[in-house]
Amino acid sequence: MRILLLGGTWFLGKAVARDALATGHVVTVFNRGLSAPDVQGTQAVRGDRTRVDDLDRLARQGPWDLVVDTSASEMSPRQVLTSARALEPVARQYVYVSTVNAYTGWPKEPLTEESPVYGAPSDADRDYGDGMGVTVHYGMQKAGCERAIRETFGEQRITILRPGVILGPGEYVGRLPWWLNRCAKGGDILAPGSPEQPIQPIDVRDVARFAITAPTGAFNVAAPQDLCTMNDLLLSCLTATRGDGRLVYAADEVLTAHGVREWTELPLWRTSPGTWAVDTRHAQAAGLVCRPLAETVVDTWAWMQTGKGPVLHPRWDQHGITPAKEREILAVLG
Repeated sequence: MRILLLGGTWFLGKAVARDALATGHVVTVFNRGLSAPDVQGTQAVRGDRTRVDDLDRLARQGPWDLVVDTSASEMSPRQVLTSARALEPVARQYVYVSTVNAYTGWPKEPLTEESPVYGAPSDADRDYGDGMGVTVHYGMQKAGCERAIRETFGEQRITILRPGVILGPGEYVGRLPWWLNRCAKGGDILAPGSPEQPIQPIDVRDVARFAITAPTGAFNVAAPQDLCTMNDLLLSCLTATRGDGRLVYAADEVLTAHGVREWTELPLWRTSPGTWAVDTRHAQAAGLVCRPLAETVVDTWAWMQTGKGPVLHPRWDQHGITPAKEREILAVLG
């Protein structure tokens, strides 16, 4: 196939480019050329997807069998609508990487692909949903982007992927790297909630493969609910780093009483019951295969040891509890 990748230099985009090349596809990447080098073997077209003239110039390089859009995370529905309209005449299928945040019920309740999404309009700007909280605003924006793709290409030519947490080599958010670094330091390690809590992070390489091979439709993209627990993750981090630390679990109410910020101070910890209750059977039936999380952990640690850090991103600094606060809570636990 001829594949157009919008992005292609960051985390998921880079993984898509590598997988597509490895499986024999011809890959064009469209980006500004500012963040990181293009994957060797791709055909680069420079431009800004917010500029109509750049999009028109890109469209003249087509046609493509598949467009994979991994670069719209910070874009408004209106901007995505503009790029979709420019590419519709020269693309057979459009894959848009959305998020579980597009569901009105996340993270409060279990989700299937039939769960309602936000009703954001396809031409909304970045201010739409502002003031309603970060999670809701982000979800509204992504739902509006989904609608922009759907209105432009129609149901029979689109694939909507709704991932939860994506981990793996090249991660720029900093969730798994923080846990790996913490486990490498050793000592008593504050661990969140219940060790038996199922979690559903998915490896970036598995998302990339599914983005290329998925049929049309909407899919929740996460690991199966029975694949891994929080304890499995943290033990894998200790094993990968050869750390001599001891996991000390604190109940949700203890962490809450000490003002620990969910999702960031102890990454991947959240008390909302729907956080890790995402039904992925539809995606599995369509070909999604998820590797063991232990493999993701080992490969991420190996990548971290190369010294090739991720693209700089402000979210990296949002993750992790301070040593002083961790010691304070550990002292209470005894």
